[in-house]
Amino acid sequence: MFTCCLGCCGDGGSGHIPLKEMPTVQLDTHHMGTDVVIVKSGRRICGTGGCLANAPLHQNKSYFEFKIQSTGVWGVGVATQKVNLNQVPLGRDTNSLVLRHDGSVYHNNEEKSRLPANSLPQEGDIVGITYDHVELNLYLNGKNMHCPASGIRGTVYPVVYVDDSAILDCQFSDFYHTPPQGFEKILFEQQIF
Repeated sequence: MFTCCLGCCGDGGSGHIPLKEMPTVQLDTHHMGTDVVIVKSGRRICGTGGCLANAPLHQNKSYFEFKIQSTGVWGVGVATQKVNLNQVPLGRDTNSLVLRHDGSVYHNNEEKSRLPANSLPQEGDIVGITYDHVELNLYLNGKNMHCPASGIRGTVYPVVYVDDSAILDCQFSDFYHTPPQGFEKILFEQQIF
């Protein structure tokens, strides 16, 4: 009887089930504007329009960064999947909350906050974003800009848009700057069963 049980194991292998590798957080080519170009393994955006990341912000305190490779018209922040990624600038409706290239933070066509006048992001700068399901905060080259904004509701994703020759790189891990205390990279929601 004991021999039969051992023989029923099939391949005689180790009995280990290979774990699926967690997907990488990157820009989502299934949720982007029609004139957007995504390159560098889903990390660089150019062209005209917006793009969502492929992971929603489910955790309590998320952090991500954008590096301005080439200036122009651009914006970064959070948005729902209902946002129109062909209509830039974002921030015109209830589906996006974004920092625009001019230092203004817009949601529902209303300026919610503004970077200090002497702190407008330039080519080569890193814009960091924290989001805790209530408030979005901005960091410029690792420094807190103290211009919180809120108002967006529902499941949100990191969003970035470009126009007028802007090129931005997205960092969803391996950050240029250490995330603020308590904030961490975006985690995919894991389902055990």
